[in-house]
Amino acid sequence: MVTVELIVVSVPIGTALAIVLGVARVYGNRAFSLAATCVVGVFRGFPAIVTLLIIFFALPEVGVYFSPYWSAVLGFVLVTGAYQSEYVRGCIQSVSAGQSLAARALGMTRPQEVIYVILPQALRAALPGISNEIIYLVLYSSLASYIGVQEMFGVARTFNSLNFRPIEIFFTAGLVYAAIATVCFVGFRLLERRVRIPGVEAAR
Repeated sequence: MVTVELIVVSVPIGTALAIVLGVARVYGNRAFSLAATCVVGVFRGFPAIVTLLIIFFALPEVGVYFSPYWSAVLGFVLVTGAYQSEYVRGCIQSVSAGQSLAARALGMTRPQEVIYVILPQALRAALPGISNEIIYLVLYSSLASYIGVQEMFGVARTFNSLNFRPIEIFFTAGLVYAAIATVCFVGFRLLERRVRIPGVEAAR
C-alpha cells in the first residue's frame, strides 16, 4: 500500500509540474523559461537515487527537513516532472501555428489560448510519452527504500534478511511491480483511445 500511495500522490503532482515547466519553457519570458530549463536540466541529469539522497540527507544540513515518505514523494515529483515536461514542451511546439492565429483572431488572450486551444491538443499528443514516464515511476519507486521508506522493495529486503529466501521473495515483489505497471499500461491505453479524435489520429 505504501508503494501505491507513493505513486498515487506523486503522479498527479509530477504531471502538473511537467505542464507548468513545459508551458514556461515555451511561453514564459526569458527569466521563467531559463528557470524552467535549469530545473529540467538538473533533475533529468541527476539519477533518481541521488535526488532522493540529496533531499533526505543533504537538505537537513541547511535546515530543511522532510520525513522519508515526503522526501521520496518530492524526489519522484521533481524527477518525473522534469522528464514529462520534455514531452509536453515538444508537443506544445508541434501544434500548428495556425491554431494560435485562430485563437487570437477570436479575441482570446494568451492564457486563454494556451489553456483552451494549445494544451488540449498538446496533452493528447503527449499522453503516450507521459504514460511511459509514469510506468517508469512505478518501477523506480523501489528506490524509496534507500531513504527508509518501507515500501514493497524495502519490505522484501527485510523479509529476505530474516528468511533468506531471495528467489521467492524478490520474484514475488517483481511480479507485483509488473502487475501494477500492467494496470497502468492498460489504463493509459484506454485513456488514449478515449481522447483519440476519429479521422485525425490513427486507431491503435
